[in-house]
Amino acid sequence: MDKSKDMLLDGEFYRMILDNIYDGVYFVQPDRTIIYWNESAERLTGFTREELIGKHCWEDVLMHVNDQGVNLCMDRCPCEKAMTEGVMVEGEAYLHHKEGHRVPVMIRVSPIRDESGSIIGAVQIFSDNSPKAELVERVKELERLALLDPLTRIGNRRYGNLSLAAKLNEWQRYGWSFGVLFMDIDRFKEMNDLYGNHFGDRVLKIVATTMVNVIRSSDYVSRWGGEEFVAFIPNADREQLLNVANKVRFLVEKSNIFLPEKNIGVTISVGATLARKDDTEETLTKRAEDLMHKSKAEGRNRVSMDIDGA
Repeated sequence: MDKSKDMLLDGEFYRMILDNIYDGVYFVQPDRTIIYWNESAERLTGFTREELIGKHCWEDVLMHVNDQGVNLCMDRCPCEKAMTEGVMVEGEAYLHHKEGHRVPVMIRVSPIRDESGSIIGAVQIFSDNSPKAELVERVKELERLALLDPLTRIGNRRYGNLSLAAKLNEWQRYGWSFGVLFMDIDRFKEMNDLYGNHFGDRVLKIVATTMVNVIRSSDYVSRWGGEEFVAFIPNADREQLLNVANKVRFLVEKSNIFLPEKNIGVTISVGATLARKDDTEETLTKRAEDLMHKSKAEGRNRVSMDIDGA
């Protein structure tokens, strides 16, 4: 047997190939113990192979959820379905990054069979599903115009005001409807006081990054001030706006920060409203903010939307 054939039969050769592909790849045994974790999986999740090999994929690490915030690792696991039914499984999910935010991914899972055809595990391939190109261009433009919040890397208050003025002008001149989401991080001051400003900065980054990964590239999100964020959702009716608001809330709720002895969860309260023909910038944002405070008063981690539409 020549040297090239020896290399092809060497497990290290295949490991080298898998470590150099762009997509994340990991293998699990039938009990869903992770036995391989490639370098792209480390890059996409922040977790090293040393941290994950030997753990079950359903442990509190990746915590895949769908866009309704449902935990896929408990009763809808794609790996388990692939191994149980012997089929390839594809779908979209949001994995939990080590830094705390949610990352949208496209996943593909295939069962692994031995020579006799028995299923001995599964391989999951996952790739980043966020609108990278559009976001990069938007960040560059914001930096050029000094409209970027330096901490969260999203638009600042000035950017939010300019976006709102433009959307109101389009609505009043052309009838292009849009909605507003006013979001506030729950118990932010308590967390900041208890764990310090550095922790508070991490919370702000988590919420901002999760929101950017959830909304469409045509939507606009800005840090309004402190722990407040505002998003403008073009071409949205009442149902669509409520769906976006709940999607953001679900996925922020499923984000958390790992501390040495515990995980700290993060939630937001949201006010949602559609623009009206007689709205000004002040009346629209105040209505959305009042609805956010209604969510706070009713228990936090919820969406409040006004009854009447545009």
